[in-house]
Order: sequence, then structure tokens, then C-alpha cells
Amino acid sequence: MTLDTPLASLKGVGPRRAADLAAAGLHAVGDLLARFPLRYDDRARFRDAASVRDGQWVTVAGSVASCGLRLTRRRGFKLFEAVVRDQSGPLRAVWLNQPFMASVISRGAEVILYGRAERRADGSLQLTNPQYELPARGERGSLHTGRIVPIYEKAGCVTCRMQRALVRDALDRLPADAPDLLPEWLRGELGLPGWREAVEAAHFPPEGAPLEALNAFRTPAQIRLIFEECLLFQVGLALRRRRADAERKPVVPAVNDRVRAAARAVLPFRLTAGQRQALKEIVADMAQPRPMQRLLQGDVGAGKTIVALLAAVVAMENGLQVAFMAPTEVLAEQHFLTIRRHLEPSRFTVELLTGSTPAIERRRIVEGLASGRVPFVVGTHALVQQDVVFSQLGLAVVDEQHRFGVMQRAGLREKGWRPDLLVMTATPIPRTLALTVYGDLDVSAIRDLPPGRQPVRTLVLPESRRDEAHRVVRGELAAGRQAYIVYPLVEVSAKIDVRAATEMADHLAAVVFPEYRLGLLHGRLRPEEKDRVMRAFAAGDVHVLVATTVIEVGIDVPNATVMLVEHAERFGLAQLHQLRGRVGRGPHPSACLLVHQEPLGEGGEARLRALAQTTDGFVIAERDLDLRGPGDVFGLRQSGMPTLRSGDLLRDRDIMEQARRIARDLLERGPAASAIVAEARRSWSGRFGLASVG
Repeated sequence: MTLDTPLASLKGVGPRRAADLAAAGLHAVGDLLARFPLRYDDRARFRDAASVRDGQWVTVAGSVASCGLRLTRRRGFKLFEAVVRDQSGPLRAVWLNQPFMASVISRGAEVILYGRAERRADGSLQLTNPQYELPARGERGSLHTGRIVPIYEKAGCVTCRMQRALVRDALDRLPADAPDLLPEWLRGELGLPGWREAVEAAHFPPEGAPLEALNAFRTPAQIRLIFEECLLFQVGLALRRRRADAERKPVVPAVNDRVRAAARAVLPFRLTAGQRQALKEIVADMAQPRPMQRLLQGDVGAGKTIVALLAAVVAMENGLQVAFMAPTEVLAEQHFLTIRRHLEPSRFTVELLTGSTPAIERRRIVEGLASGRVPFVVGTHALVQQDVVFSQLGLAVVDEQHRFGVMQRAGLREKGWRPDLLVMTATPIPRTLALTVYGDLDVSAIRDLPPGRQPVRTLVLPESRRDEAHRVVRGELAAGRQAYIVYPLVEVSAKIDVRAATEMADHLAAVVFPEYRLGLLHGRLRPEEKDRVMRAFAAGDVHVLVATTVIEVGIDVPNATVMLVEHAERFGLAQLHQLRGRVGRGPHPSACLLVHQEPLGEGGEARLRALAQTTDGFVIAERDLDLRGPGDVFGLRQSGMPTLRSGDLLRDRDIMEQARRIARDLLERGPAASAIVAEARRSWSGRFGLASVG
């Protein structure tokens, strides 16, 4: 048996179990062994039956004094009961609706049980649905009880108990001298055990292993396997970056006085220091013969779009085309209008291509892109459709990149012949994730805000103080300002007790703000209706915009000075920060009011407290990562997060950073690291579930 042996070759894995294991990403023996337990239970300490107390989790060993099936009042529902006796006395065990246990446990059998003791109506104690083991007579060492036991996540019909047996079978059948990816010199330098020793101890810890360290995943065996996975990931990233650096663009943009003058002509204001530095880094990359791969991150309102537009002017002045992709039609339309306005002094035009573009207009734009007549296009995922072909795409810009899948990002870049790639986000990436998800990208950050931006005061209010929130909104409206009121749902749900935008818009208009004009905006409106509402709000014809999170990004109305978020506890931290960024965009003081239901859960309280304490998006990103973990922050497959089996991006951030440093050194050593480099080349994309951005 090898690590590549299919799991179907293991005892007890038929077609159905193989399919369920495959759905969990487990295809071969190596996949199974690389998947860590969720936790470890200490079932090694045996208790006398007479000393068991209500509510305790206990391990008891004894012989079966009696057992049998018992019918209940519920039709077809049976109980299997067994009385297990040790030297101190008896203890009852009950398995609910598991009649097959009658063929597993018989009178007189030696058995080890692990479970939670519960008080019965008659005052006696019982173990309900305990884990069990049938060891050889007098033997206390076993697989499922009587030791520190690994607990695995269920995979379809494959239970934790079944996986334990499969792992044991695989380890028993693997050769003792299974190959080790880490060279001996590296293991010696880092004080790491060999692979075979580590994988055995990680799944079946030896007697006396510290339970606290095991459940913190910090035993030497666990650290060794986590480090190997992180190192394999970082070696693959480094190889991918080397390949990208070896590519050459057919046209390398030049920056001369003519290009600089064209850029100044479209610049509506003086750039901040952060914008100037980011633009300098981007243009320097564009002037290189290798394609640019750069991430531009900046807080809400930091001015990333104008930096991207100036980079676009550099590309267009060199005869290249530019594509700017946004995740929603509302955001694409906002960018189109902004870019068209800024480009008016130049000789360049811009087109908008979305799923709602009329067929005749779409045909004209697609033909213009293919012929080169259209130098700049803004759009949604419609830009990556098969019939969209560019004459010479030189710069691809992806905005709010975390809302796209990696394949969509890759699809846009493949429309050109090695174009420069700029991905932008207003959700700052914590340093840990910047080393992983975007490890093959250079990173620029705009940390300052444009002059004139006002700090936003944030208030957290229980729903009992909603009238107070409405008074704040009314005060802003009376001063000639405008307001947003955001709800988590479009329509009322029978299952979730939250206020909905459509219902509350009518109530607010008729009862709360009858003297003001209200507009309603949500994702189910037709594009032309969304545009009509937004134009009316931007023009000041609508005083209060009642909306869902469709306004989270891309809406810029300087006169809007108050944001009221209902059921704020139901929103993520980064999402609330984005919503808050819709106000404070003009010269007037602004406020964000977060109204929540009571009682407020621990997670909701932590999010709202974090938001009230800071307006720094970079600080909020780190806090969001701590509260939710990387998978929930970004969505694993959708945004291109690596799917780690042993490691955890949050828990093991220090190991990932160490692996990043060592990976670069390994690639310089050549043959000394040949095994892990070969494995990275062979399995990287499939193992980590990633596709290349370029």
C-alpha cells in the first residue's frame, strides 16, 4: 500500500462509502492520513461503575451481565439495553433505536464503554448511546475506548468510528519505511520527527500524551505534519510566482512626458501620499517585461478607483486595452459613470458591458473590443463570456475581488496575452492571509483617506431605543442631509423574525418619516429600476434610501450623513464596516447607528463592540479573522482560499510564515529539496483546491 492507493482498497469501503469519502475530499490513503481529527477525547481513565455520577463522561470496563431488545410505545422504535458489571457493581447502558447492537454485544462478553451518565426516572444511572469496544478478554488497550481517542468529522455515512478503523487499517498496511517529503537535514534543523512516527502519533497518541497540547494541535507530531502541509503550499506558491516572473508581455508600457500629461488631465484632485505610493508601485510593475500581478487594498473611500484609472490611462496611451470587472451591475454602473466623467478631458472612451446590456448594444461593444476600437470596458462577469474577445488587452482590473471565484479572475486575465493584473479590495487582507491566498501577488496598501473625509461616529443601540435612532435620522434630514436605513432581508420571512426592507419601507414612509420622500433599493429590482432609485437619491430627490446590502459597495452620495442598520447582529463585521463607509463621504459629520435585537449573543456583541471601537479597516479585518476564521471571512472555494487538511490558516499562522521563509530557501538548494518540490509540482492545485489567478 502507498499514499496514492485508493480508499476503496481498505476493508469496509464499498462504493457508497467511497463516494461519501470522495465528497469530503478523501480519495486516497494519503488524503485520509493528512486529515486531522477534530479533537481528542481522553478515554484512558477507567472508572468503577459504583463511582459514576450524573453528567460525567466516563470510561467503564466490565462484563455483560444481561442484555436484550425492548419494545417501546413508539411503533418500530426499539431499545437495546445491557447491564455491565465490574468489581464495584452494575451500570446500565442503552442504545436508542439501534437494534443491530443485539448482534454485537452478547451476555458474558467483555466490553469497554465510554459515554455520558444520565439519571433515569427511577433514580438509577445509565449511559445513553455510549461508544463501545469488545477487546480480547482481560485486555484494556483498544481502538475506540480505553485510550486517548481521535474524533473525526463525519463524512456522509462514514462515521467517526468507521474512520478510526480505516486510519488504523491504512497505517498497519503502509510499509514502515514510507518515504518522507522533508529532507533529514531540515528535520534535524527544526527538531521535527519523521513522517511515519508523526502520523501515527497524530492519529493515535501514545499513552501519556498531553491532552491539552493535543487539542491545541501543538504536539511535536502535529506540528511536523502541519509544517509539511504549509511548506508544500508555500513551495507551490513560490513555483507559481517563478513561472509568472518568467513570462514576458508582448508590449511593455512606457511612461514618458506625454503619458504623464494624459494622466494629469484626468486627475480630478491631488492624490494622497498613500495613493501616490500605490500608483508608483503599480506603474513600476507595468513597466516591467513580466506581467504585473498586484493586489491593491485600501479602506472604504481610500480612492483605489482613481489609482486604477490612472494605471488604465498609462495602458491606453501605450495602445493597450483595459477591462475593469466588478461583482454586481450596480457597482459596475457606478464605476462606469465615475470613469466616464473622469475620462471626458482625454481622447479615450469607456463602454459598459453587463448581463442587462441590450443585444444590439452588446454586439456593438463586443465587435469594438475585438477590433480594438473600444479601449476601455467596465463590466460584470459578462466580460469573461466566451464571445468576448479583445484585440490587445493589456490591463485587467478586478474590483472587490473576494466576490469572484478564482476561475472568474483567471478567465478575465486569459482574455489577453499576458496582461497586467490589478485586483482591488476594500476589505483589507490580514497579513496571514496575504501570505496564503495572495501569496503570488505583490501587495500595495492605501492606508490614508482623501482630504475632507469626516470620521463616522458609531452608536450601538438595542431595539428598545429605536425611537432614539429615528430621532438622530430625523435631525439629519431636518438639516438638509440624507439617510440610509438598511435591513437584512428583502421580504418578510416566516422562519426568521427580522424586519424586511419592503414591509418597513411602507411603515417608515407612512408613520415615521411621512414628510420625507423614501426610496427602496434591493437586489430583486430590475437594473433600470435600481438605476432610477439611485439617481433620485444621488440628486437629492429621495431623502431616505431603504435598502438591503446591495448598497454595501460602490454607492457615493456625499450628502448622506447617517446610516441606520436594523438587526445589525445578523451582519458580518466586514459587511458592517462596508455599510458604514457609505456615510462620511462629504464635508459634514456623520453617524452610523447599529440597532440590534435583545438578547445579544456573544458573537454579535463582539462584532458590534469591535466596530464601535475603531474605523480602521485593517484593524477590523484582523478582528474579523479572529472572530470568524478565514473560511467564513472569505468563503473557501469561492475566493480561492486553500483547503488545508492538517493546518488551519488562523491557528497556524506562525507555522505558515515560517514555511514561507523556508520555501524560498529550499528552492535555492536544488537536489537537496527535490522530493517536496516534485510533490508540489505534481499535486499542488488538486491538493489545495486552487487555480492560478493568471
